[in-house]
Amino acid sequence: MNPATHPARCGIRARPRDAGRARGFTLLESLVALAIVAIALVSALRAMGATAQSTAALREHTLASWVAQNRLAMHRATAAWPAIGEYRGEAEQARVKMRWEEKVSGTPNALFRRIDVRVLDARGERTLATLSGFAVRPLR
Repeated sequence: MNPATHPARCGIRARPRDAGRARGFTLLESLVALAIVAIALVSALRAMGATAQSTAALREHTLASWVAQNRLAMHRATAAWPAIGEYRGEAEQARVKMRWEEKVSGTPNALFRRIDVRVLDARGERTLATLSGFAVRPLR
Protein backbone atom coordinates (compact mmCIF):
# COMPACT_ATOMS: atom_id res chain seq x y z
CA MET A 1 0.00 0.00 0.00
CA ASN A 2 1.31 3.43 -0.93
CA PRO A 3 1.79 5.69 2.12
CA ALA A 4 0.66 8.65 0.15
CA THR A 5 -2.74 7.10 -0.51
CA HIS A 6 -3.23 5.70 2.98
CA PRO A 7 -6.71 6.72 4.27
CA ALA A 8 -5.32 8.34 7.44
CA ARG A 9 -2.98 10.56 5.39
CA CYS A 10 -5.64 11.62 2.96
CA GLY A 11 -7.86 12.95 5.75
CA ILE A 12 -10.28 10.02 5.58
CA ARG A 13 -10.98 8.42 8.90
CA ALA A 14 -12.14 4.86 9.19
CA ARG A 15 -15.46 4.72 10.88
CA PRO A 16 -16.37 1.68 13.01
CA ARG A 17 -19.16 -0.38 11.50
CA ASP A 18 -21.50 -0.10 14.49
CA ALA A 19 -20.74 3.47 15.47
CA GLY A 20 -24.37 4.45 14.99
CA ARG A 21 -25.79 1.61 17.08
CA ALA A 22 -25.93 1.55 20.88
CA ARG A 23 -23.61 -0.91 22.50
CA GLY A 24 -24.92 -3.73 24.69
CA PHE A 25 -26.53 -7.12 24.56
CA THR A 26 -29.48 -8.01 22.41
CA LEU A 27 -32.65 -9.33 23.93
CA LEU A 28 -31.90 -12.82 22.62
CA GLU A 29 -28.40 -12.80 24.15
CA SER A 30 -29.84 -11.68 27.49
CA LEU A 31 -32.48 -14.42 27.47
CA VAL A 32 -29.90 -17.11 26.66
CA ALA A 33 -27.65 -15.88 29.49
CA LEU A 34 -30.59 -15.84 31.88
CA ALA A 35 -31.55 -19.40 30.90
CA ILE A 36 -27.99 -20.61 31.53
CA VAL A 37 -27.91 -18.96 34.96
CA ALA A 38 -31.31 -20.47 35.85
CA ILE A 39 -30.17 -23.97 34.87
CA ALA A 40 -26.98 -23.57 36.93
CA LEU A 41 -28.95 -22.41 40.00
CA VAL A 42 -31.41 -25.32 39.76
CA SER A 43 -28.49 -27.75 39.54
CA ALA A 44 -26.84 -26.18 42.58
CA LEU A 45 -30.07 -26.40 44.60
CA ARG A 46 -30.50 -30.07 43.68
CA ALA A 47 -26.94 -30.80 44.76
CA MET A 48 -27.49 -29.06 48.10
CA GLY A 49 -30.72 -31.00 48.67
CA ALA A 50 -29.01 -34.31 47.93
CA THR A 51 -26.20 -33.43 50.34
CA ALA A 52 -28.64 -32.56 53.12
CA GLN A 53 -30.55 -35.80 52.54
CA SER A 54 -27.41 -37.96 52.59
CA THR A 55 -26.22 -36.21 55.77
CA ALA A 56 -29.46 -37.15 57.55
CA ALA A 57 -29.18 -40.77 56.38
CA LEU A 58 -25.55 -40.93 57.49
CA ARG A 59 -26.49 -39.63 60.94
CA GLU A 60 -29.26 -42.23 61.26
CA HIS A 61 -26.93 -45.09 60.26
CA THR A 62 -24.22 -43.87 62.62
CA LEU A 63 -26.65 -43.79 65.55
CA ALA A 64 -27.89 -47.28 64.66
CA SER A 65 -24.31 -48.53 64.57
CA TRP A 66 -23.80 -47.14 68.07
CA VAL A 67 -26.91 -48.97 69.30
CA ALA A 68 -25.54 -52.26 67.92
CA GLN A 69 -22.12 -51.62 69.46
CA ASN A 70 -23.76 -50.84 72.81
CA ARG A 71 -25.64 -54.15 72.73
CA LEU A 72 -22.42 -56.10 72.18
CA ALA A 73 -20.58 -54.02 74.78
CA MET A 74 -23.35 -54.77 77.29
CA HIS A 75 -22.75 -58.52 76.81
CA ARG A 76 -19.01 -58.06 77.31
CA ALA A 77 -19.45 -55.80 80.34
CA THR A 78 -21.83 -58.10 82.20
CA ALA A 79 -19.74 -61.19 81.36
CA ALA A 80 -23.00 -63.14 81.42
CA TRP A 81 -23.30 -66.27 79.31
CA PRO A 82 -26.16 -65.46 76.88
CA ALA A 83 -28.78 -68.12 76.28
CA ILE A 84 -29.31 -69.24 72.71
CA GLY A 85 -32.37 -67.56 71.19
CA GLU A 86 -33.75 -64.38 69.72
CA TYR A 87 -34.31 -61.18 71.66
CA ARG A 88 -35.92 -57.84 70.82
CA GLY A 89 -35.95 -54.43 72.39
CA GLU A 90 -35.92 -50.70 71.89
CA ALA A 91 -33.17 -48.17 72.33
CA GLU A 92 -32.82 -44.43 72.07
CA GLN A 93 -29.70 -42.72 70.80
CA ALA A 94 -29.55 -38.90 70.50
CA ARG A 95 -33.34 -38.71 70.92
CA VAL A 96 -33.88 -41.11 68.01
CA LYS A 97 -35.86 -44.24 68.87
CA MET A 98 -34.85 -47.50 67.24
CA ARG A 99 -35.60 -51.19 67.57
CA TRP A 100 -32.97 -53.87 67.88
CA GLU A 101 -33.05 -57.62 67.35
CA GLU A 102 -30.45 -60.04 68.66
CA LYS A 103 -29.90 -63.60 67.61
CA VAL A 104 -27.65 -65.63 69.90
CA SER A 105 -26.44 -68.88 68.35
CA GLY A 106 -23.97 -71.58 69.25
CA THR A 107 -20.62 -72.12 67.55
CA PRO A 108 -18.54 -75.23 66.95
CA ASN A 109 -16.50 -74.24 70.01
CA ALA A 110 -18.69 -74.70 73.10
CA LEU A 111 -16.92 -71.80 74.87
CA PHE A 112 -18.21 -69.23 72.33
CA ARG A 113 -21.63 -67.87 71.36
CA ARG A 114 -22.25 -65.78 68.29
CA ILE A 115 -24.38 -62.65 68.74
CA ASP A 116 -25.88 -61.00 65.65
CA VAL A 117 -27.43 -57.59 66.30
CA ARG A 118 -29.71 -55.89 63.80
CA VAL A 119 -30.95 -52.34 64.38
CA LEU A 120 -34.11 -51.10 62.66
CA ASP A 121 -35.91 -47.78 62.47
CA ALA A 122 -38.64 -46.99 65.02
CA ARG A 123 -41.34 -48.66 62.90
CA GLY A 124 -39.22 -51.74 62.27
CA GLU A 125 -39.38 -51.31 58.50
CA ARG A 126 -35.76 -50.62 57.52
CA THR A 127 -32.54 -52.20 58.71
CA LEU A 128 -30.12 -49.42 59.60
CA ALA A 129 -27.17 -51.42 60.92
CA THR A 130 -26.04 -54.98 61.56
CA LEU A 131 -23.16 -56.12 63.73
CA SER A 132 -21.86 -59.50 64.85
CA GLY A 133 -19.77 -60.40 67.84
CA PHE A 134 -18.91 -63.27 70.15
CA ALA A 135 -19.40 -63.93 73.82
CA VAL A 136 -16.88 -66.10 75.64
CA ARG A 137 -17.90 -68.38 78.51
CA PRO A 138 -15.95 -67.43 81.60
CA LEU A 139 -13.59 -70.15 82.78
CA ARG A 140 -14.28 -71.50 86.27
